This record gives sequence, C-alpha cells and structure tokens, in this order.
Amino acid sequence: MIFKSYLIEQNFQSINTNLILFFGENIGLKNEFKKKIKSNNLQAETITFFQDDIIRNEDNFFSELFNISLFEKKKIYIIDNATDKILNILQKIEPKLENQKIFLFSDLLDKKSMLRNYFEKSKNASAIACYADNEITIKKIILKNLKEFRGLSSQNINIIIDNSNLERDKLYNELDKIITFFTNKEIVTETLEVLLNAKTNDNFNLLKDEAINGNKNKTNKLLSETIIEPEKNILYLNIINQRFNKISDVLKLVQSTNLENAINMTKPPIFWKDKATVIEQTKKWNKNKIKNILNKTYSVELEIKSNSVINKNILLKKLLVDICTMANAS
Repeated sequence: MIFKSYLIEQNFQSINTNLILFFGENIGLKNEFKKKIKSNNLQAETITFFQDDIIRNEDNFFSELFNISLFEKKKIYIIDNATDKILNILQKIEPKLENQKIFLFSDLLDKKSMLRNYFEKSKNASAIACYADNEITIKKIILKNLKEFRGLSSQNINIIIDNSNLERDKLYNELDKIITFFTNKEIVTETLEVLLNAKTNDNFNLLKDEAINGNKNKTNKLLSETIIEPEKNILYLNIINQRFNKISDVLKLVQSTNLENAINMTKPPIFWKDKATVIEQTKKWNKNKIKNILNKTYSVELEIKSNSVINKNILLKKLLVDICTMANAS
C-alpha cells in the first residue's frame, strides 16, 4: 500500500500494517518519522537493526522477533539502510507477524526496486516516499515553529529558507538558533541575517567548540587567530549559551537512555554535523558546571551592556578561557 508522507505526518496512526517502509532522500523527514515511532510507543522498547547485521545472522533476528515472553515489554523494530537484499528475509517473516511492528528506512529507491515494489503492492505492508522538501513544505515548518514570533515577514521567511538550502535537518538547526536568540519573540531582519550568516560565525563556532571541549592548545591558538567583532559580542554570548542549553537538555535525557539516543531525541534536533562535537562536549560537563558558566555569561552580558568604555573583546576572551578551564575541572 502507498501512503503520502504529508498524510502520515498529520496522522501517523493511520498506518495499520506490520511492515512499514520509509524511503527517499529527505533525511530530516525520515528522522521525524523515527521520532514519531518512539513518541507513539513510549511504553515499548525500540530495537534498531542494520540490514547487514540481519543478513549476517538471520537466526538471531528471527529469535528476537518471535521468542516473546509474556513478561517482556512490547517491542518496536527499526531496520536502517534497507535495500533489496533484505526482501527475501521479510517475505519469510511476514506470514508469522502478529503484533510485531517493523519499520524500515531506506535511501532513494527507484521504481525498479524489488523492495519498493513489494511494499507498494502488498496489502500487508506500507510504503511512504520521503522526497526532498520544497519551498512550500519548508515555509510551513517555519510558520508552525515561529507562529508566536513577531516580525516574521516574507523577507525574514525567505532569509531562513535560503539559509536552510531546503534541507529539513539544517532548517531545524537554524530555527533552534532563532528561538534561542530572539528571547523577546520579535525577529529583527538585520540581526537575523547576522545570526544565520554561517561564514561570519564559522570561525567563532570553532573557537567556542574547542573551549567547551577543554582543548587548551587549540583554544589559545584560535583566540589569537579569530577575529572577534565587538558589535557582535551579544550574538557570540548567545551562541555560547545556546550550546550549553543544548548540552543541558542532553544531560537530562541521558538519565533515562544512552548518550547517542539522547543526542537523537533532543528537540529541536541537533544538526547532523554537530552531533559528534556535542557528544564529546557532553562528556566534559555536568549540571553544576553548566550553571556556573551560564552565570558567568550572564555577568559578562550585563557588563557589556552597562559599561560602554570596557574592552568587550577582552571580557569575551576571558570567558572562553574560563570555559576551557572549567571543562577540565573535576
């Protein structure tokens, strides 16, 4: 059976088969569906397999599926990187499935794909194509997430769309920046352009990441090499606060799951290229250390705003040194 992705976004429960295939190039949309699977099955245990592992050991997979104890939690199964190679295994297990739900995730499958054809034509399986977003879908996401913000003009929407490059994962990363920075819920065009200007912020982001990681040598080197523009000091502080707030969110989730799952569960999502960095940074920080640093950033912000003659760059650089030092503190 074929389902339209936008209809499944609106009503995920409308899928009533045991085998469900999500395929296509839209990584952000597929990640959203993975989150929906977990949020709709909070009382269940989610088990993820990779196709190659299943092919190497079919017996282990069959045992996991069908050796069910009455005292076990309900289980939901996700199979990543699915291709035509797994079709014969699925055909073996389909007649035996009762309450087991198996969700498969694939890259783009052409119309000749045996896996795609099987799911699209079977009455007992569902196929959902996750094609690339367009300006209309990206705009809907922006309007939904920023509906409480003033200043969301057509110009500002277009700035966000252009900067996202029509990639849903990148869009959520940019929306996270906007929500964190514009705390008064009013978007100012000039500030938005600076905030989303990746080329302007890349060097400072590198410096910020090395400081939070506690890399003294790299932090010292970057402090001398990075151009810090005085008029952007409040923006830099917000970039630092945003990362610490994200680490704090991850630490809360880690209490009930492992670190990698916690990274994937954070909302808004962490942009894929930042995930490895955030994992390493989370290992360096705890609740008390983050609280101390956020107090320091608040004090620096007050000093910058209230003292017009103070050297703002020195304040910011000292803060980064303090961050680097505290990252290595026990």
